[in-house]
Amino acid sequence: MNQKHTYRILLNKEPEGGYTVNVPALPGCITYGETIDESITMAKEAISLYLESLLEHKEDIPSEENTFEYHLTI
Repeated sequence: MNQKHTYRILLNKEPEGGYTVNVPALPGCITYGETIDESITMAKEAISLYLESLLEHKEDIPSEENTFEYHLTI
């Protein structure tokens, strides 16, 4: 896989410690790390494996190219 892809990741601090990581553009792509750095490393690995599986099954690679993110405080 030579093409570069960029994905948002969301880190949620868990009450028992560590962080659950979700990749919104890749349904079911969720991982965990004890620290933020470990969580990011785990996310990179999970995303790579997810994309490899899509390629093996000749499925489209999702993109966040047309995704815009806003934060609203209400």
